[in-house]
Amino acid sequence: MTSPAQIIRDGNGKAAFAVLPIAEYERLLEAADEAAAIQAYDAYRSSSPETFPDEVAARLLEGEHPVKVFRDHRALTQTQLAEAAGLKQSYVSQIEAGTRNGSVDALKRIAEALRVELDDLI
Repeated sequence: MTSPAQIIRDGNGKAAFAVLPIAEYERLLEAADEAAAIQAYDAYRSSSPETFPDEVAARLLEGEHPVKVFRDHRALTQTQLAEAAGLKQSYVSQIEAGTRNGSVDALKRIAEALRVELDDLI
């Protein structure tokens, strides 16, 4: 298969320029734009924080305890969350109910288990 491009060489015979049909040029530009868009999207996804559904935000704004909201969002039971955080289920229950504040260490462990920032739980 021959290339649609015409090669123009310099005085030493080295390829210096390529002349190609406008349709091929436009196809290459479109492919480059698409590749750049995909790369930009991938970079954004890998560097940006997770977003949450409106339901999660609404529950938080209504004053529901963040541990319960994020636990429900992750589809975990209190027992599963407690095991993942190395805590007792009753302790997690008390934090969710607001009868205990939870130590900083416990909240850090819960945040890690829920894959959220500690600030999201405070």
